[in-house]
Amino acid sequence: MSEEIRVSIVGRNEIVREGLKRILLDQSFIVEWAVAESETLSRSIDSSNPPDLIIVDGHSDNKNYHVCRDLHSQFPQSHIVLMADEFQVEDVANAFGAGVDGYLVKAISCEPLGSALRLVAHGEKVIPSQIVEALADPVWRNGARALDTGKLDLNLSDREIEILRCLVTGDANKIIARRLDITEATVKVHIKAILRKLRVMNRTQAAIWAVTRGLHQDEPVATASIHNLADQPRPLLRAAGA
Repeated sequence: MSEEIRVSIVGRNEIVREGLKRILLDQSFIVEWAVAESETLSRSIDSSNPPDLIIVDGHSDNKNYHVCRDLHSQFPQSHIVLMADEFQVEDVANAFGAGVDGYLVKAISCEPLGSALRLVAHGEKVIPSQIVEALADPVWRNGARALDTGKLDLNLSDREIEILRCLVTGDANKIIARRLDITEATVKVHIKAILRKLRVMNRTQAAIWAVTRGLHQDEPVATASIHNLADQPRPLLRAAGA
């Protein structure tokens, strides 16, 4: 008998919501709630016994990240999965920065979907398989290898850490400048320094670097630290096939 995995679904579109519910029921998932708004789910779930998975049907607006962040905060024991129509690498970085454990594209077929959700329920991180191409760049690989072997001296300043957090949330330079009360020119200088220190090619790879190392936006700068991934246990990052 397969393991019982309890799921709740949040989605504005009733057809998508009910279709996903039927797919999961056919694969032996237990769908406890399927609601249109996250507020309804928050009122419905017993906080002492939250579901294993909360699936959010994503839309084109930025509310996705706020919904995921709120659900992650309210139900930290549940694993959050965002399902999107498509993806950009920035979107995936933003989603993981908001606390999701899985980012899936709706084009995924039924069987791989079930497998991906089971991985997330067991503590794995799941991303679209296509994003592996962005991480396969030689410059990215060399930087990651240097970090894992302790050869990369980051030496990020407090200001650079603040800006790196802003990159995780996908803020444009103008927004970063306004938030930190500095000029856009200064933001560009800091970002250039961050890319050099992390040995990555662009702000997207820098954001992914930060997300995979747990550098969250709300973490106090004074206590923020960048650890070698080999020094701490972590879930395996998996790519979900379409």
